[in-house]
Amino acid sequence: MTRLILIAIALFCITACKTESKPKNDFNKLAENYVRLGLTIGQYDGDFVDAYYGPDSLKPTVAKSASFPKDSLLNAVNALQQQCQLFLDSSQANDTLRIRATWMTRQLTAFSERIRIFSGTFSPFNEESKQLFSVEPPVNSEDHFKSFVSQLDSILPGKGTIPERMQQLSRKFIIPKDKVDTVFKTAIKEARKRTRARYQLPSNESFVLEYVNNKPWSGYNWYKGNYQSVIQINLDLPILVDRAIDLACHEGYPGHHVYNMLLEKNLYHDKGWVEISLYPLYSPQSLIAEGSANYGIEIAFPGTEGASFARQTLVPLAGLDTTQVELYFKTLSIKSKLNYARNEAARGLLNGTMDEKEALRWLTDYALMSNELAAKSISFIRKNRSYVICYNYGQDLVRNYIEAKGGTASASDKRWELFGWLLSNPVTPVDLLQVDNQ
Repeated sequence: MTRLILIAIALFCITACKTESKPKNDFNKLAENYVRLGLTIGQYDGDFVDAYYGPDSLKPTVAKSASFPKDSLLNAVNALQQQCQLFLDSSQANDTLRIRATWMTRQLTAFSERIRIFSGTFSPFNEESKQLFSVEPPVNSEDHFKSFVSQLDSILPGKGTIPERMQQLSRKFIIPKDKVDTVFKTAIKEARKRTRARYQLPSNESFVLEYVNNKPWSGYNWYKGNYQSVIQINLDLPILVDRAIDLACHEGYPGHHVYNMLLEKNLYHDKGWVEISLYPLYSPQSLIAEGSANYGIEIAFPGTEGASFARQTLVPLAGLDTTQVELYFKTLSIKSKLNYARNEAARGLLNGTMDEKEALRWLTDYALMSNELAAKSISFIRKNRSYVICYNYGQDLVRNYIEAKGGTASASDKRWELFGWLLSNPVTPVDLLQVDNQ
């Protein structure tokens, strides 16, 4: 029965979108079928739909079949992409329709790859990245990471290996468990204040903060629509003071919560673009979402402002010693350049060129993770695969895009303006890459 429904969706698209008499109305029908298809995939793949706030009428009305209908789903994706191409080729389609069709086409390419992954068919790491997120991440050698590790060697106090000394310094800034909630709420309040000073957010926006365990991630934003989120913080591992700032910005302001709100308001409600109401996790949209959420940390707390806020407010609030705060944040600045080591560990694991022991070595020696965090990271890679590129490569692409358009650190007003535009429009990773070629 589900197979027949999916075929009917594809056939409906073909017949509904061929006429060019009402291109906008026809595209809206196509967008509805895109949402229907995504929600149908989500019936089988529980991780596929990260958020949906569109009409209930587009939700599946037929129970899923006993087996995963891979072929019919791929056929439906292909049919929708063909209809998108009609709008890209049509002389009657305006620039707005072409933008929407381009965005949807790239999302649908990710649909196909995720369908294959869910059915057990895997591509090499770079090819999977390109299909899911429209970009191939750079490859970095061990020598690349060794150069940054050497920089840390000259400033880290204590004795032992560099990872051991990094862990020794980090342990001084672990938030006591009974202080976690207070520190997080204080960090979120400050991030929200800084964001609201720049953007007019919906008056009813809010979130619920929850603490959870047994998750492969450190924090998550579950966007519920109507400008509401549930932000979850994982307490499996010790939480450091800097992570309170990072997660407050990344999951909240001006990160995921703000990104989803601005898309919902500006594109779904104000313009009626129903396709935006579906957020498929494994898609180019996630590289924009994760990249902007990570870059949002330095947007909200530029330069040394994060270290200053930690020293003046969060560290005392946690009952910790402020003596080495500036040194700690200086090491974090260098350590952030080692984040790509996780990509290499993921590449090796997924391509079969590394066993788990070697991947752990990369994560501890080069990403400078504790053994516990490295094991958690491998768990994340096993589940989410090439998604790891969205955090570091996505952040770099967002940063390069904004700075190339004049949003440098010395032009904070322009940077916030460009960042807000990026959060409010159907930008794709390909768009971010093209700015370097202009």
